[in-house]
Amino acid sequence: MRRPWDGIVPAEEQETYKLAGMGTASKFGSKPALLIIDVQYRTIGTRPQPIRQAIAEFPTSCGEIGWEAVRHMERILRCFREKKLPVIYPHIAPKAAYDRTAFSDRVPGVMKIPSHGYKFVEEVSPQEGEVLIPKYHASAFFGTQLTSYLVALGVDSLVFTGCTTSGCVRASVVDACSLNYKAIVCQDAVFDRSSVSHAVNLFDIAHKYADVMPTDDAIAVVESMRRP
Repeated sequence: MRRPWDGIVPAEEQETYKLAGMGTASKFGSKPALLIIDVQYRTIGTRPQPIRQAIAEFPTSCGEIGWEAVRHMERILRCFREKKLPVIYPHIAPKAAYDRTAFSDRVPGVMKIPSHGYKFVEEVSPQEGEVLIPKYHASAFFGTQLTSYLVALGVDSLVFTGCTTSGCVRASVVDACSLNYKAIVCQDAVFDRSSVSHAVNLFDIAHKYADVMPTDDAIAVVESMRRP
């Protein structure tokens, strides 16, 4: 199976990681939760269009690549809802002037998003009873109640979708691994404004922090679990 980083990460480097035993698949848990990270109009725009057009609407938009990922998110979201498994929405909270941070100094566009940009993308928007986690930093865990909710729900593993692969997804996956959660990242249901950054970060995640696989394979893992 061709991986997202094939043709980008040299084959010799990939072999070095294998020789070191990195990237060994881990046994997934029995009570997963689905995380849909930052899938708001600010990250994909209000309609599919090339990124350079999309950033004219929202400077934080990744454009049509985000809309492609949403189609895969819809399928795994349907799977989790049918199995009555937890669905959690870590999302970027609206910014006030006093929310300026070291990150916003480097990426000032994050402070210029109008209110409608913070709405959830309709195709994968939350339903009644699904958990909303507003956040102000990259990781879904940093400064939020996410861990508390996961403990209360008895969650032992996580499936990651959303954006960006190199930013909020990666930061959240690293923190999840630090907290000893088994994790899957759906490689076609996460996205980034840079295809190279997307691929390289998936390579690094796959060899250190989580299993990386197509959404179809992640659905198969969840479908194979017995109903509680």
